[in-house]
Amino acid sequence: CPQPVATARSEPCVVSCATSRVIIYPPPVVVTFPGPIITTCPQQAVLGGPA
Repeated sequence: CPQPVATARSEPCVVSCATSRVIIYPPPVVVTFPGPIITTCPQQAVLGGPA
């Protein structure tokens, strides 16, 4: 998938890509899926995948 960018302030982060979906609640956490996908919240969520 491309490189979608999701931003969240005080709300939970919900980032979805293909069949991958991650919901992160504060405090900031780092979740790594099988592949180059790293999501950080709640400041800013950036989903990076194969270009």
